[in-house]
Amino acid sequence: MYHLYWKRNLVNLWIGVLFCSMAYSVSIPFLPIFLNTEMSVNDHLELWSGIAFGITFLASALIAPFWGSLADKYGRKPMLIRSGFSLAVLYLICAFVTDPYVFVGVRLFQGLLSGFIPAAIALVGTGSPEDKTGYALGIMATAGATGSIIGPLIGGVVSHYYGNRNAFLFSAALVLVSALIATFGTREDNFKKTVTRSHVRDDIKEAMANRPLYFLLILAGLSTFSVMILEPLITVYVLEMGVVRSQASLSSGIVFSAVGIAAVLMAPRWGRIGGRIGFAQVLLIGLIGSGIGNIFQFFVTNFFGFGALRFGYGLFYASVIPAINAMTVEVTKPEFRGRAFSLNQSATQLATMAAPLIGGLLGSWMPIRWIFVLNGGMLLVAALLLWTKGKEVFTASASHKSTHTDVHSAG
Repeated sequence: MYHLYWKRNLVNLWIGVLFCSMAYSVSIPFLPIFLNTEMSVNDHLELWSGIAFGITFLASALIAPFWGSLADKYGRKPMLIRSGFSLAVLYLICAFVTDPYVFVGVRLFQGLLSGFIPAAIALVGTGSPEDKTGYALGIMATAGATGSIIGPLIGGVVSHYYGNRNAFLFSAALVLVSALIATFGTREDNFKKTVTRSHVRDDIKEAMANRPLYFLLILAGLSTFSVMILEPLITVYVLEMGVVRSQASLSSGIVFSAVGIAAVLMAPRWGRIGGRIGFAQVLLIGLIGSGIGNIFQFFVTNFFGFGALRFGYGLFYASVIPAINAMTVEVTKPEFRGRAFSLNQSATQLATMAAPLIGGLLGSWMPIRWIFVLNGGMLLVAALLLWTKGKEVFTASASHKSTHTDVHSAG
């Protein structure tokens, strides 16, 4: 009976994830300015900005397995409601904070009380018909990408015309809409409550014992790392290409957003393709295409060619996240999927936090062009591992769940 509601859940949760992603990325363009002008942070502004930005990801990565455990005990919908309303209150508090230490503390709690997006993905992945899972998760992948693209643009406009503090009010309103959608617009009729809540340490051990899931968690972190390692370097690189300094921020924003735009266009299509040929095969194609696309950027010396290659890279990268999510559904038991997607969030959040730092360090002592080669090489190594070990790894998933994915095509 719950299959009658999967499309409504998909539409409503797509909107919820879109707004939640937008709410977080709204503050990215003006965060340093906000600390400087609203809180009088003049010394070590870069450090303060980095801490305020990164502490949310760190806290989210550490707490995600705990929320995933609760999701598998009480349901994904309660976690959506908990996270949505909590984040709305915290964004509201940000609009009135005047002390930088308090602001960092609020950002810390934003990470600790997060979990809307993995709960939404888990609910969609578990509640969709088996033959529609890949399509549904592909659609969901576009929500986060779209929100991350639109959020900074809206944040810049709102903060420019209405002030930085009102931008946080706008974020609070966005997350409040997501929470209301989760409360009144979703159903979770097929949830089977577990008797007891598991411990995070036991969940991690179970995930590591599930070789296919463990492999997918590594790939999730690696794919996120491949995008975020370039975040501190894109602006510098476009300057090296001859773009005038006054246009560097806009030009780098366009180039960085090209990956997200490509993901929005292609992720649903990759989801459909995965349903036909198998998600392991789609993941393999995505890793190879992403790796080659990164390496090709070594040879480009003009801005337009670089932007075109970034977009092409994004078309292949768009297949990776939906494939990983769909395969996570297939290789885990229903009662473990909330924890599986929360562990996935931990992997991606840690990569999001660490990658810009490592990218900045690498860019300080080697030409940026060579970082594209290293980046592409990592993805090709991941593809090689999937090609050589995929049959062995995903055959082992039979002990966790009988899957219809054509995993042998990856081996």
